[in-house]
Amino acid sequence: MRLALVHARYQLLETVRIPVAVVGSAFFPAVAMLFFVVPFAGKDPVGATYATAAMVTFSVMSANIFQYGVGVAEDRDQPWNPYTRTLPAGPAPRFAGRVLAGLALTYLSLVPVVAIGAALTEARVSAPAFLLALAIVTVISVPFTLLGLAIGYSMPSKAAIVVAQVVFFPLAFGGGLLSAPDQAPGFVEAVAPFLPTRGAVELMWAAVGDYPVNPLSMVMLGVWVVLLALLAGWAYRRDEGRRFS
Repeated sequence: MRLALVHARYQLLETVRIPVAVVGSAFFPAVAMLFFVVPFAGKDPVGATYATAAMVTFSVMSANIFQYGVGVAEDRDQPWNPYTRTLPAGPAPRFAGRVLAGLALTYLSLVPVVAIGAALTEARVSAPAFLLALAIVTVISVPFTLLGLAIGYSMPSKAAIVVAQVVFFPLAFGGGLLSAPDQAPGFVEAVAPFLPTRGAVELMWAAVGDYPVNPLSMVMLGVWVVLLALLAGWAYRRDEGRRFS
């Protein structure tokens, strides 16, 4: 655990030295809150609460897909990365450190969204619901972390940036993150339960309000976690094999 914390500290220091990397993951969700949630749903307590929860999910998705997808791909291009793979501690502390650092940055990226929701809208949650939502953030980070790792370990940095951008918005729109609960266009409602974003946002909606989760969305969220874990593991092993072949 100590080595994992050392690696996490290293990852965090590397990130905060470039402030735009920290600000970037929170920028789009915060802008979406200001331009769409505040003027259109800000006066409705229920609507604003659900919309803020959706933007929290949006921020979790953005932070993890980009920081792992692009960050891992960029690290693989650095001379330091092959050296760390030769250290006797093995890959586990380095991997755990990256995940811990990523989770810390994910929570940091939520601060503007939550602050805007609290200050500029009628969104309100009880203390237990807020703590439950904070815990669920860790849960819903899992599929997007795995997706980012799969992208980062399977392609070079220039390609990773493009792929992360290409998958991000379709997943957000198709999962219903940009619509009120159960009020997305018909084709989105038909596709949404099969996407990991829908299961993630339904868990957030259930945490902050009286929203009944769709069992299909939960099953498919689990399926996506398994599939993305297999894909990320395959990408890591393939990259490891190439570097030491």
